[in-house]
Amino acid sequence: MKVVIIPVTAFQQNCSVLWCEETNKAAVVDPGGDLEHIEAAIAEHGIELEKIMLTHGHIDHAGGAADLSKKLGVPIEGPHLEDIFLIEKLHEQGAQFGVEGGKPFTPTRWLEQGDEVTVGNLTFEVRFCPGHTPGHIVFFEPVSRIAFVGDVLFQGSIGRTDFPRGDHDTLLKSIREQLWPLGDDVTFIPGHGQASTLGHERQTNPFVQDS
Repeated sequence: MKVVIIPVTAFQQNCSVLWCEETNKAAVVDPGGDLEHIEAAIAEHGIELEKIMLTHGHIDHAGGAADLSKKLGVPIEGPHLEDIFLIEKLHEQGAQFGVEGGKPFTPTRWLEQGDEVTVGNLTFEVRFCPGHTPGHIVFFEPVSRIAFVGDVLFQGSIGRTDFPRGDHDTLLKSIREQLWPLGDDVTFIPGHGQASTLGHERQTNPFVQDS
């Protein structure tokens, strides 16, 4: 699997363009906005976009999904149904936070714990990780040992829980029960900031370290 990270919107959200090297089939994870940069990356690498994958319904992650889906004719998979209230109000979120776009949509497929998402010959495991939002999910590709975790976990920090229907204890439970079992060697790409490994965060992250 190849991955290119494209920071989008004023929030510098890590939109990921990933693709299967065997088939050149690709997906975009969390196209929050700045679609021209995302489309330029797809063209630059000569890959074929197969779908959009969403971790959750906040504007900086999902704001460009409807337009990209319509323009390129690809389905949207994720997040979990519990985030429908956020997706239905993407326009209001955009107005509140100054992010353009933000059209509501209905995903082609809502995702749940244990589901799988395929991109070419890649298969991603879906982990349900509420707390930052009630319908947040994580995508884990076990062969490459890479997880796309949205705003659940960051290098040295964790997701905010002061948004509507966020919950701090639920977020900590999601991290410990859904992320840690994946393995210390797993590299994760967060929604903001630098990538890290689960093992490094278990040892050093003051919010969730084992000690």
